[in-house]
Amino acid sequence: ILIFIALFIFYLFLSHYRKEISNNTTKITMILSLIIIITITSSLVIHIKPSFLYVIPFCLLPIILKAFFDDQIALFSFIVSILIIGFIAPNGYEFVFLQFFAGTISILTVLKMYKRSQLFISIFKIITVYILIYIAFSVIHTGSFLTIEWNILINFVFSGILTLLAYPLIFLFEKAFRLVSDISLLELTDTNSTLLRKLSEEAPGTFQHSIQVANLAEEGVLEIGGNALLVRAGAIYHDIGKIKNPLYFIENQRPEFNPHDNISFEESAEIIINHVIDGISIAKEYKLPDELIDFIRTHHGTTTVQYFYEQYLKDKNIKGIDNNLFKYPGPIPYSKETAVLMMADACEAASRSLKEVTSKSIDLLVENIISKQIEQDQFINANITFKEISQIKKIFKKRLLDINHVRPEY
Repeated sequence: ILIFIALFIFYLFLSHYRKEISNNTTKITMILSLIIIITITSSLVIHIKPSFLYVIPFCLLPIILKAFFDDQIALFSFIVSILIIGFIAPNGYEFVFLQFFAGTISILTVLKMYKRSQLFISIFKIITVYILIYIAFSVIHTGSFLTIEWNILINFVFSGILTLLAYPLIFLFEKAFRLVSDISLLELTDTNSTLLRKLSEEAPGTFQHSIQVANLAEEGVLEIGGNALLVRAGAIYHDIGKIKNPLYFIENQRPEFNPHDNISFEESAEIIINHVIDGISIAKEYKLPDELIDFIRTHHGTTTVQYFYEQYLKDKNIKGIDNNLFKYPGPIPYSKETAVLMMADACEAASRSLKEVTSKSIDLLVENIISKQIEQDQFINANITFKEISQIKKIFKKRLLDINHVRPEY
């Protein structure tokens, strides 16, 4: 009954505050697997030799979960785990008290899993917390420092050392559940990778555009508390489909030749729209994770290839028709990160066409583009607020002005 209540409260937390996780069977299975593994391991150790309980690296659980999820998920999962183990552990209250503070320290100090130094610093702090709290409890019970069991302190040191298993375990869980961790995202943003080198060689303008969009989107997401590393990786790969027909995109064209001059407006629109479908195909060929493919799939949502649509109407001398031939297939963005990428992509691309770069022209550009995206209901599935969109606009305006400022001749 007690275990059921603990897990039920965990379910309520996910269903109220992390619906995207509670609706994802793979993610739920991974979290529950970790809880079950750490609980069974603790139970076996207690039956064999209770004093070895503190050798178990309990802080592995929040560190591993933090590599895939946010701090709240890692902490809540860890609390549920130690509460369950506390039912069978000797001195259950002391066990829960000790592990809670050690686990919290591990979450707060390992800010970026891909920085190895942070894990070593975190382990040192975890061991220190273990030792201090254990000494405090010993003195409370006996009133003397002389009765401290030093072998228990050695167990805490071993527990800290075993926490270094976080890196190989993250890799194993990543492969087993086909999720992507921060460590993998960092590797994917390496511009020396085969696919990104191919993009830089075959579509250099698109590559530079993608890097600028990545910088812009990253700053925007940081402002509203999203996953900056995820949006950066997604932005770098969002236009990877342009490798197939690089010269049909303005950033890769030379002034003397434009291949769109030799084909119809409908064909031009089809080629432009197909860079999304081609991007998904290329991403799957190079085995990019689904989280990044989602950025490719949603970065234009269901917007229209406006330039060729307007040229088509002008050429046919008609006021308006069904624009399905000129519309991206979607889907629309579903998260803060994918929504910010859509805004950053459109604003960065449009800023390159400004004849005069001033604070006023940048302000007007950003306001018009994002307002139009809102009018077209591109963000109705994303958990982003108008307040957050306003914050993002301010960041974009400042950054675009810095990027496109005119340099004096000297």
